[in-house]
Amino acid sequence: MNIGRPVPRSGSGSQEAYAPELLYATFNQDYGCFAIGTQSGFRIFNSDPYKEKMRREFKDGGIGIVAMLYRSNYLAFVGGGRNPRFPPNKVMLWDDASSNIVAELEFRSDVLNVQLQRERIVVVQRNKCIICSLEIKPRHLHAFETADNDRGALALSGGSQSSILAFPGRQKGHIQIVDLQSCVGLSAVQEPQSTSAALPVHRARSHSRGSISVDSGVTGSTTGPASGVYPANINIIAAHATSISALAVSADGTMVASASEKGTLIRIFDTLNGRLLHELRRGVDRADIYSIAFSPDNTRLCVSSDKGTVHIFNLETKQGAGQQPAPAPTASGKSGNRHSNLKFMKDLLPKYFSSEWSFAHFRVANEVRCICGFGSERNSVVVLCADGTAQKYSFDSYRGNCVREWYRKFI
Repeated sequence: MNIGRPVPRSGSGSQEAYAPELLYATFNQDYGCFAIGTQSGFRIFNSDPYKEKMRREFKDGGIGIVAMLYRSNYLAFVGGGRNPRFPPNKVMLWDDASSNIVAELEFRSDVLNVQLQRERIVVVQRNKCIICSLEIKPRHLHAFETADNDRGALALSGGSQSSILAFPGRQKGHIQIVDLQSCVGLSAVQEPQSTSAALPVHRARSHSRGSISVDSGVTGSTTGPASGVYPANINIIAAHATSISALAVSADGTMVASASEKGTLIRIFDTLNGRLLHELRRGVDRADIYSIAFSPDNTRLCVSSDKGTVHIFNLETKQGAGQQPAPAPTASGKSGNRHSNLKFMKDLLPKYFSSEWSFAHFRVANEVRCICGFGSERNSVVVLCADGTAQKYSFDSYRGNCVREWYRKFI
């Protein structure tokens, strides 16, 4: 997520607090690592315990977007900053084992977000979501039209057994859900036992790299069934009245969480049938939601915003077959989340009074924009802040108390 210095406005935090060299920060699929893009390169860190794993400095420009592929040596870059290393309309696939660009994708307009899966590259533009194969010579598989998506909202399930993709719909406030395993046959993309098999290390010079120029004006499948690409089955969810600003998909692909540009409510839906599962209230004041994250076991949700706050919600309110039992009732409500004292009059009062509020929340130092993900311990959250710091907080499941465990400067 672009968490660098914002356009000055009320509530954006002190401008002096922002790290001028920081352009981008993102977690990998399981939040075990995170990467940052800077004015002169990129760096990779282990999240918890915190440790810098590697850094690469370039003499000729900055990295505005970084996407990790689990803990592999492959990353995707888009140029950015004062002097971008790559054009903003190109996605470059980097093999860190050879310190070389092994593939590139060129688009007609700027790239706003990129995510990697073991077999696919998903690229977001202002009005498009484009899927290409993840290989040395990438192929254009699908393109979907979206409503204006200036924030680059996109989410992919991080689990190895699911391939659920979520992105904004054609209508404002709608979400499109696509099961990539149902629309891309195995013959379209190589199914290796390891990432290295699909993307062998090429130590040749850059002129031998694979490349593709993508016509983003095409909608839908661009390759026929003979190539192993099949029409996509899309599930449309009417989630909000205003534009989608943030999305997250659970690791197993069963749930999608969304926030609108208003930023007061988080809604969670079943990805299979679109049924509303939870409606969670972050607050009353308008806010820019910068990240939403599910815990690995789908029992928690954390949300961060430009106000420097992180809210943690409990999702164990509805026990299904095979699920662990919900925690014991607490003073704040059976679900562990807080409720209004007037909830018993929800049929007579506005919907606000029946809302579920976070059972735990905290505010980071300097009140800067931040992104969050769950730590290696169950009741912990790791936060990456625009002032160039990583912070770990632990929280009490029942009382909601939050304690900062450590604070590290990563740039």
